[in-house]
Amino acid sequence: MLKTREKYLSGSRKKEISELAEFIAEAYCPNNLVNPELIAQERGISYSENDYGNYFDGLIEHLNDKFHIYINTGRLGHSYTTRARYTFGHELGHYFLDGHRNALVSGETPAHSSFTNFRSEIYTEWEADYFSACLLMPENRFKKDCIGRKFSFNLLDGLSKKYQTSLTSTCIRFAEIGNHPLMIVYCENNKIKWYWYSEDFPYVHLLHGKFKIPNDTTIGEYFNEGKRYERTQEVWAIDWFNYVPNYRTSQKFKEHCIPYKDKALSIIWED
Repeated sequence: MLKTREKYLSGSRKKEISELAEFIAEAYCPNNLVNPELIAQERGISYSENDYGNYFDGLIEHLNDKFHIYINTGRLGHSYTTRARYTFGHELGHYFLDGHRNALVSGETPAHSSFTNFRSEIYTEWEADYFSACLLMPENRFKKDCIGRKFSFNLLDGLSKKYQTSLTSTCIRFAEIGNHPLMIVYCENNKIKWYWYSEDFPYVHLLHGKFKIPNDTTIGEYFNEGKRYERTQEVWAIDWFNYVPNYRTSQKFKEHCIPYKDKALSIIWED
């Protein structure tokens, strides 16, 4: 279940968005890496890639009966970074999702700045983020790349490189349609910002709720002691989760933590 701050897209809505995104990917990039710029060109959508300060990651506007997308390379790096590709896919989501496009055309929703990667509190931004993940990692292709492969962090890393997507968005997609249940926990400044998990992940309640990082975890050691681990670590289920049954107090999970300054992402799974 895709989950963050106790909100989530319904299963039926996710299915609808995923099928639309896959249809578009197969229509415009059937045999190659999905190229958002090519899709925009084929649809007659103009775009600009430039440094626009810190005002947005991406933006789409409808003016004089035409659509134009702005990609902020000042925040995202050059246009071929994983973040720029994801942001372009997000803005295409605002175009291809009927409700989003109609609101832009009617003027009900004016051009607005987007900060991608599921950081917004706005529901339509969530939809556009989810569309981008589904567009760049079409379901059938992604599932084929998972068949018969034992799960490890290296599998996620390899998928991220193949689809040229961020590790975060790759983990989210894998949690939805991959071949092994996992949980993803994202933290900033020693606080949990969001967590997402596969529908069949065995635990859904974090030890301290949704804000406090458990101390005796890999990500907890990073924020509290400055420890960094290059490899996947073992952790106890009781150190991460509430409601672990007494007969499972010795249950262990794997945790791979990717830290960056005051931020960190942990991927948690059971062997």
